Amino acid sequence: MFDCMDYITTHAYEQLVFSYDRETGLRALIAIHDTRRGPALGGTRLWRYDHLDDAMLDVLRLAEGMTYKAAVAGLPLGGGKAVILADGKESDPAVRAARFRAFGRFVDGLGGRYITAEDVGTTPQDMLHILENTSYVVGLPRERGGSGDPSPVTAFGVMQGIRAAAEAVLGTRNLTGVHVAVQGLGKVGWALTEYLLEAGARITATDTRPDLLDRARSIGVRTVEPDTIYDVESDILAPCALGAIINERTIPRLKCRIIAGAANNQLEDVRRDSEALQTRGIVYVVDYVINAGGLINVAAELEGYDEAKAHTRAAEIYYTVQRLLALARTEGVTTHEAAMMLARAVLEDSPQGSV
Repeated sequence: MFDCMDYITTHAYEQLVFSYDRETGLRALIAIHDTRRGPALGGTRLWRYDHLDDAMLDVLRLAEGMTYKAAVAGLPLGGGKAVILADGKESDPAVRAARFRAFGRFVDGLGGRYITAEDVGTTPQDMLHILENTSYVVGLPRERGGSGDPSPVTAFGVMQGIRAAAEAVLGTRNLTGVHVAVQGLGKVGWALTEYLLEAGARITATDTRPDLLDRARSIGVRTVEPDTIYDVESDILAPCALGAIINERTIPRLKCRIIAGAANNQLEDVRRDSEALQTRGIVYVVDYVINAGGLINVAAELEGYDEAKAHTRAAEIYYTVQRLLALARTEGVTTHEAAMMLARAVLEDSPQGSV
């Protein structure tokens, strides 16, 4: 059984807020992990969960990841995340709009400790409804001065990380002929696939949506069924869907040399699974290091969005991944441990003390 308070204490969270709106039926959770470097910024996920425990664990893990993502990326921000519990009624546009307005009131009630943005299941239009009741929201449409969909910049950053990992492990930045298995052809996965094809990579991809598989085949991508992606012999596996897909059941099946993708919380158990990957000689590029482009993109709105600057900062993920892999090698630790070393070095320099 999931002990929420024990988890919050062990991982040093600052706050977990449960929100319910009688009028609209909104049920939401907001987790704030760490605000030592600045307000907690993280997206709002709209998802259907089987149990409340699943939603609590998801929002907590995501919020903690945002703390480390912001720290490693050098952003003056903390880590937070929100989930809205889907029940199907949000398929009615009027209900959806009312719920996001209500959610905006809850965000505003936190007084700026948490800034929200788009995430899985939400859109820039949803952010506009949130904006009606709070200014603590980014990821707004371009026509409203925002950065719009962060997916392209996320994919761009992941591409830089893949180049760095390929150079370190495969001995080349040139991806021509490099075989990449892409799991998930959503907005980020599709954008990454396009970048990879442009670079000359060979792609095998999967998704649960047949229409996306048809679309992928139309541009020369080989496709497989979702569960068989772990058995594909490839140079790189790029997880770009939901988390916890690298675990004790899938690791023995992997036939890749590198894991580098856009999904959050890719490892089911970070310590166990990172050690298992290291034992197998598979280099894991830690998710919150390589997928920081989206956060970098929306954070740019806080100072007036400039697309060129956002891309320039996202391009630095190449050098961050280089540092990550070099540190893991020199210290003889897993890449997960190396990423935590990078994050802690930043957090310990923050005004309010150490981790």
